[in-house]
Amino acid sequence: MLLPGGGLGMNSMMDDMNLIQQAQRHHLVVRELGEEIDLEIGPGDDDPAFANTPLIGGPPREPSAEDHDESKNMVMVSQLPSDDQDMSKGQPVKRKKKVVKRWREEWADTYKWAYVDVKEGTARIFCSVCREYGRKHRRNPYGNEGSRNMQMSALEEHNNSLLHKEALRLQMASKDKIIADKPIYVKALMSKTAGSIVEAALKRDPHEVEFIQSLQEVVHALERVIAKNSHYVSIMERLLEPERMIVFRVPWVDDRGETNVNRGFRVQFNQALGPCRGGFRFHPSMTLSITKFLGFEQTLKNALSPYKIGGAAGGSDFDPKGKSDNEVMRFCQSFMNEMFRYLGIDKDLPSEEMGVGTREMGYLFGQYRRLAGHFQGSFTGPRIFWSGSSLRTEATGYGLVFFAQLLLADLNKDFKGLRCVVSGSGKIALHVLEKLIAYGALPITVSDSKGYLVDEEGFDYMKISFLREIKAQNRSLRDYSKTYARSKYYDEAKPWTERCDVAFPCATQNEIDQSDAISLVNSGCRILVEGSNMPCTPDAVDILRKANVLIAPAVAAGAGGQVVAGEFELNHECNSVNWSPEDFESKLQEAMKQTYQRSLKAAADFGYQKESPEALVHGAIISAFLTLAQAMTDQGCV
Repeated sequence: MLLPGGGLGMNSMMDDMNLIQQAQRHHLVVRELGEEIDLEIGPGDDDPAFANTPLIGGPPREPSAEDHDESKNMVMVSQLPSDDQDMSKGQPVKRKKKVVKRWREEWADTYKWAYVDVKEGTARIFCSVCREYGRKHRRNPYGNEGSRNMQMSALEEHNNSLLHKEALRLQMASKDKIIADKPIYVKALMSKTAGSIVEAALKRDPHEVEFIQSLQEVVHALERVIAKNSHYVSIMERLLEPERMIVFRVPWVDDRGETNVNRGFRVQFNQALGPCRGGFRFHPSMTLSITKFLGFEQTLKNALSPYKIGGAAGGSDFDPKGKSDNEVMRFCQSFMNEMFRYLGIDKDLPSEEMGVGTREMGYLFGQYRRLAGHFQGSFTGPRIFWSGSSLRTEATGYGLVFFAQLLLADLNKDFKGLRCVVSGSGKIALHVLEKLIAYGALPITVSDSKGYLVDEEGFDYMKISFLREIKAQNRSLRDYSKTYARSKYYDEAKPWTERCDVAFPCATQNEIDQSDAISLVNSGCRILVEGSNMPCTPDAVDILRKANVLIAPAVAAGAGGQVVAGEFELNHECNSVNWSPEDFESKLQEAMKQTYQRSLKAAADFGYQKESPEALVHGAIISAFLTLAQAMTDQGCV
């Protein structure tokens, strides 16, 4: 229970000097409590009312089953330990008082001065003035945080509050408060020529961590190619610079009538092989660096496929979660108001990615059709009836399993009875589960941003249907355990510690770090199939390769959805004939087989053994690059 209490006894008209003096007398101290900052406030000598103010104490407790729906992840304990109660009776004034409180992410809407961001993997509420997170950036820190009428949320009140001023002073005084830039991991390269390419990229874009990481992996794979032909150095330098980068603002109005502004991105990376194709991603973490990395990966993926098209990526830092249909519609329409002029059947063909599904693609297409004045059938979406392919959304997930099956067949194995761990719970992950079940495997995990779910009995089609229902209603995967009691949901954890034979990371980039890679190796994993783009950090890749874990790269294994299914949609024959699921699946299998064979052939041509953990990764990149290099050479310096 959250208890309202007395304020700090300060008047809103008090000047800044008195505020600072009171702050010094109250001895505010910052301490670490778990993963969050706690402020401990000692009794002030000049304020007896403050010393007698009833406070809430004690550590946070886990919510019970009865009050779980109301309190979710934040419950306060109003009772003190018995020893502290006895001490409180004897010496009520000398006891220090402290407030232990966890922010709720949804409270950000009720604070004019706050915003939600992720710090070390945990969502927190930050002060928009001092850019720090804490509990008491209000004049009345002991009021009910969940009640709007108890909140001093106006920016003026916040700026003049004692606790905010003290937070600023502590920020300036503590070196720990300085947030350092994320370091860029630079891999050791064999040749000076390859190193010069990375060095030039670092000088040009020193803060684009994800893009630098991606290009380093590519340059590392191309070292033998560049060593054989120095002409490829200039080709690589041109390839690393996108043809076009579009950054724009996206203003939109929410249901409360308030104006919001997000940032939109589209990077048309390379069109040497044809019009661009790439997804739109709507996620708060979206930046230009991530957009470039996704566009670069998509360019290689498209070049490797049997159907030659260019590569692009785009999206926005808009978060569709928790938004109403009208809010999503207004955002998508505003986004397309700027984006439509760069799209077209011969320019750029967008498709769905993380955070963009049936609803978003429908709104985006509707506004595009209105502005462009024509009906473009290649604007893809899961339920858009003008798409010819019947398995549009299944293609990526199914393609991953088909690719893994080819790899297992070369090892004289199959999926039957193999334990498989899958991360993510979106379209790709759930379709991976479906096809694994069809092949006789035992998929046991899915995950979300809060933790992961494990079902040792394995998922079946009925359980997958229930998972889809949970996701459609924006509920937590924890609710699965209420129906299937033998399953277990683990908070703030990843599924890579579970015993497995094959792993399918299908969530986001860099989801597997060094410790996760060690856990995978110790769990018995021998094959890792990349469902998401660049799911492993450089340290994790090194661990997996040293342990001889075979990696099926996203460039090759993930070519099913946006590449193969997308090209089927562009084919006139596909649009005039309604493909059956069996026909589509057969064509998808054949396309993945061609991709697999091209990767192995390119690896063998440059001396990588088929059994090497680097063979598929390097072979896929080499094959894609040589295709791009030939087209760029033929077209001249453009």
